[in-house]
Amino acid sequence: MIEEIKNKVEQELIAFTRDLRKLYSLDRISPLLFKNINNFITRKGKRVRPILFVIGYLGFAKRRAPGLYRSALSIELLHDFMLVHDDVIDKSDTRRGKPSMHKMLNDYLSGFANIKFSGQDLTIVIGDVMFAMAIHAFLSIKEDQKRKEVALKKLAEAALYTGSGEFMELLCGIKNIGEMTKEELYKIYDFKTANYTFASPLTIGAILAGAKDSEVNKLFDYGIYLGRAFQIKDDILGMFSEERKTGKPILTDLQEGKKTILIWQAYHNSGSKDKIIIKTTLAKKSVNVSDLLRMRGIVIRSGALEYAKKEIY
Repeated sequence: MIEEIKNKVEQELIAFTRDLRKLYSLDRISPLLFKNINNFITRKGKRVRPILFVIGYLGFAKRRAPGLYRSALSIELLHDFMLVHDDVIDKSDTRRGKPSMHKMLNDYLSGFANIKFSGQDLTIVIGDVMFAMAIHAFLSIKEDQKRKEVALKKLAEAALYTGSGEFMELLCGIKNIGEMTKEELYKIYDFKTANYTFASPLTIGAILAGAKDSEVNKLFDYGIYLGRAFQIKDDILGMFSEERKTGKPILTDLQEGKKTILIWQAYHNSGSKDKIIIKTTLAKKSVNVSDLLRMRGIVIRSGALEYAKKEIY
């Protein structure tokens, strides 16, 4: 069933890219804008969010409303909007195994002299365009107007809370790892990842289908815990996996000085020498593979890896 839903999401995404010309005339407004958005949103991805959107809907709907899959794309486009902005913030040149949006645009601008803006500047604008496209796509479903209004508010909340989580995470960058609590980290996980990746897609679909408030609330709580587990797993991959598996450079999380449950647990269960290494590495402006290998060793020695795996379950 999930594979069938994913295939339909992919088909709808292809149809949507064709409609970029008809709906918005993006190719006439700016061929560069059209080309880069089309390039980015059609890259291979898990499509977790639109799949959960459809599952949440089909679990409560008596029939499948026209426009369901186009509406489900809204949460994928919201994801893309956040990704291109995240890559600017993280200064990441890779996304899904290909150049990030600002990298593509900086490459394009390299052929011009004396320009007063950068690919990062253009990417911020493209992200805003993607957000507008997400709202437009959401409205495609032919469902009860009252339910659409409630679901649209939930979509807006997802964007709001995800942005809030990103804001909190950035500010945590200036905070000592020893001063942070597990509750603070999970709050960031819940806002930045769990809400819009799991809880909101499931509940938006359910709301559109007419699910009761009690059912929607249970789905939301389930999505939050599922999202926490997903983020912890992602943290582990960020520390121990390879670029070919994650689609991003192996040093990305460490370069950002990202404070995760994995690193938090390692710090609180290490001796003074390893604590100094952790703090020094997180504060570095530029990290290398040797730093990553040292951190991996500390995480394993401290028992943090096993702790994080247990937290998932």
